[in-house]
Amino acid sequence: MSEQFPLVMSFAATDPSGGAGLQADLLTISSMGCHPLSVVTAITVQDTSGVEDVLPIDPEWVVDQARAMLEDVPVAAFKIGMLGSVENIAAIAEVMADYPDIPLVLDPVLASGRGDELVNDDMLDAMRELLIPQSTIITPNSMEARRLAMNDDDENDDPSLDECAKRLLQMGCEYVLITGTHEQTPKVINTLYGERGMLRSDSWARLPGIYHGSGCTLAAAIAALLAQDVDV
Repeated sequence: MSEQFPLVMSFAATDPSGGAGLQADLLTISSMGCHPLSVVTAITVQDTSGVEDVLPIDPEWVVDQARAMLEDVPVAAFKIGMLGSVENIAAIAEVMADYPDIPLVLDPVLASGRGDELVNDDMLDAMRELLIPQSTIITPNSMEARRLAMNDDDENDDPSLDECAKRLLQMGCEYVLITGTHEQTPKVINTLYGERGMLRSDSWARLPGIYHGSGCTLAAAIAALLAQDVDV
């Protein structure tokens, strides 16, 4: 395999439409000047509007896919997307623990674009306890950030996004990038947080229509940049 291109390993589910998931990751990573390595975590039945069914891959197969490549070639960055089961989360977290110096981008996929639930409470807890603490950066949309950061004190009120970012950082990740794709604002506002609080905020005009896979593409692009030694 050519040493000219940094290698980025993506853990994600398949998407027959190619708009999200593993297919979108591979296209994005390639377009950013890196070579993609793929680990299939689940097979989905979906179209461009939503997910109909999910078949998680056996966690041993997930681990074997990853370790086969990790023992063969030097991986420069990891990107983690939809994982399909709490067992897969635990298995991948164990693999990640063996490579603490490699940047890890976690896109915590909790639902499809139209709102199909893709995780349960056990999976949320596993993400909080096993993956977020190992992540260089996590890239939740506003809905995902609120769900991951919610606690028993938030029974009546959703925490602010600034508070969500603070709580997520306290779980152990280095950076949190909260995207505004699911807000009802005239502009899409993405905000980056680190240990010093809010680091930057960028906004774009919200385009009309419904879009599928933007979070996957963003996280994969960040992983490709980290693989090329671009600082967060």
